[in-house]
Amino acid sequence: MELREFFSEDAISLDLKADNKDDILRELISLLKLDEKSEGMLFKMLKRRENLGSTGIGRGIAIPHCRSLVVNKLRVAFGRKPGGVDFKAIDEKPVYFFFLIVAPPLEVSNQYLPVLGKIAQFSKESDVPDRLVALTEPSQFMALLKEKGV
Repeated sequence: MELREFFSEDAISLDLKADNKDDILRELISLLKLDEKSEGMLFKMLKRRENLGSTGIGRGIAIPHCRSLVVNKLRVAFGRKPGGVDFKAIDEKPVYFFFLIVAPPLEVSNQYLPVLGKIAQFSKESDVPDRLVALTEPSQFMALLKEKGV
């Protein structure tokens, strides 16, 4: 299983506009191109997950994730917020990079946790934050995943 199999260029935004946690979540959800009702349900699920503890893992990275009936297969999106936003990350620093993961409640292939783990592993590589800052188009994000072998 390779992480890049789950991403598509149309679910990557290198210039998120939102300037607060809730609006960042909404903007990330919009990358999945769901209907309005599904987007609203997904936002509630992600908020519920964030209330348990921030998915901001430090080093400017957050991995908001949840299971929801609004998707029938694992879906991911990536967003970058130049300037960062307060996401209540564990290191209390702004978050610039967001990896959204949404999986159905019952998932036969059980890819949710492995994908979450691979994103966390990718994020811990020392050069990744600087490389993510330097991206100018979504295809470069896909190339970075390929280069890193994830």
